[in-house]
Amino acid sequence: MATVVLRPSESQDQLLKRFRKKVAKSGILSTVRRKRWFVSKSELRRIQDKKSMRRVRRRQREAME
Repeated sequence: MATVVLRPSESQDQLLKRFRKKVAKSGILSTVRRKRWFVSKSELRRIQDKKSMRRVRRRQREAME
């Protein structure tokens, strides 16, 4: 769990910005979004394969240019 403590002479906006950075860096939101729905292992493997193919194609296109 991400926690931040208010520093002396720190505004609420700065505190909130620091908290958001900490949450983003810890990956809490991405984990929550990913686990929002159940995904079977076969479905997860299929999604990863599609992502991998997209990545390979993109790298090939970049290498051609």
